[in-house]
Amino acid sequence: MKLLLLNILALILLSGCGIQSIPQSKNNVEATLAEITNQYKRRADLIPNLVNVVKGYAQHESETLVQVTEARSKASQATIDPTNMSAEKLQEFQKAQGNLSQALGRLMVIVEKYPELKADQNFRDLQAQLEGTENRITVARNRHIEAIKNFNDLVTVPPSSWTNSLFFHHEKMAQWTVSEAEKAAVEKAPEVKF
Repeated sequence: MKLLLLNILALILLSGCGIQSIPQSKNNVEATLAEITNQYKRRADLIPNLVNVVKGYAQHESETLVQVTEARSKASQATIDPTNMSAEKLQEFQKAQGNLSQALGRLMVIVEKYPELKADQNFRDLQAQLEGTENRITVARNRHIEAIKNFNDLVTVPPSSWTNSLFFHHEKMAQWTVSEAEKAAVEKAPEVKF
């Protein structure tokens, strides 16, 4: 009878202590990271078309177009393995993506110089798709940040952290951060002219 009660008590304790929630949370972090990389890939796939449309109107702006193409290439080569993710690797990945965002920003400044380009239907379609992708990236990054927070809570806050200590031995995951370039862009208010 005592053995039966101990087994029932152990089952109750184990059912709410992280045995399932820690691995599920880790899987969720990996899934949200995959969604981020998916959206970055979508953005990278749109860029060659955008560059080609701009080339037709702004042939003498080749330096910026080359920078965008190079940044896209570097961002496409930068990958992150969710099973072997470290703060350094995450920072490298974010830096490559941030450099691409900056290059795209410079490209959009060039576009402002060419009103006939802004009126081109192909350009407007590509710009709308790119803006939609940037929004999807933001949403995916927010979901990933929340997933990492939930996982880190499970592996550091009792009672699930005790289960982690006994069975899993997961470390806290590195949180998604804003790159220095992105911080600088946010701190500098946009200039509005009429």
